[in-house]
Amino acid sequence: MKTSITVAFIVCFAGIAAAAQGLPRTAIGKPDLSGIWQVLNTAAWDIQDHTGELGIPPGQGVVEGDEIPYRREALAKKRENQANRVAADPSEANCFLPGVPRATYLPYPFEIVQAADAVAFRYEFAHASRLVPMGSQHAESIPPAWMGDSRGHWEGDTLVIDVTNFNEQTWFDHAGNFHSDALHVVERYTMKTPDHILYEVTIDDPKVFTRAWKMSMPLYRRVEKNAKLLEYECVFYLQEQRYKDAPFK
Repeated sequence: MKTSITVAFIVCFAGIAAAAQGLPRTAIGKPDLSGIWQVLNTAAWDIQDHTGELGIPPGQGVVEGDEIPYRREALAKKRENQANRVAADPSEANCFLPGVPRATYLPYPFEIVQAADAVAFRYEFAHASRLVPMGSQHAESIPPAWMGDSRGHWEGDTLVIDVTNFNEQTWFDHAGNFHSDALHVVERYTMKTPDHILYEVTIDDPKVFTRAWKMSMPLYRRVEKNAKLLEYECVFYLQEQRYKDAPFK
């Protein structure tokens, strides 16, 4: 019996190692994450388990344990956000930049462009983008930003991005989950197959949460011929909706 278990373990490990060896790699030997990626989940609407509503598909949560450890006063604010989300969601209602990590799991594709000294992200929603210098420290004395300040490094074959210096304006989802300007995000991108990345993110914000918490989900490569980011002109569409006959064309 012990021999059978040992053999099974060796076979499994060999399969994992073979898959890792088959990953596309850059000139410096790191997994090449370059390409267009997209989620296939409902986290943009609610990062926790939720039932469906008109315009909101039901979905399973991406939060570890399906629990977000809000402080009592912050939970009241989250519920207020949710009750007023149609008009209050910064990204959905006003086309503001979605922040990190929400930009990753909006229902729009995004592109990763990878070089030895930096990784760039381009998002279809709101023309959002961010540049991630590799191996450098966070900048000092810069104003808070919608997408924060991102710095990257490699841990083995995993791209780790540390993000700080956020403003307090973005939400994690359309359900009103929010943060303060003390938000600290750590993202981990681990390529499991050439067309599949495991995305893990740790959230820490002592003003809003009693402890750090985590989310995880797969990202899938867009493999159709000539896949590319298109022009989603959120602000233009919003102006058309609000002002109807105004001369925007």
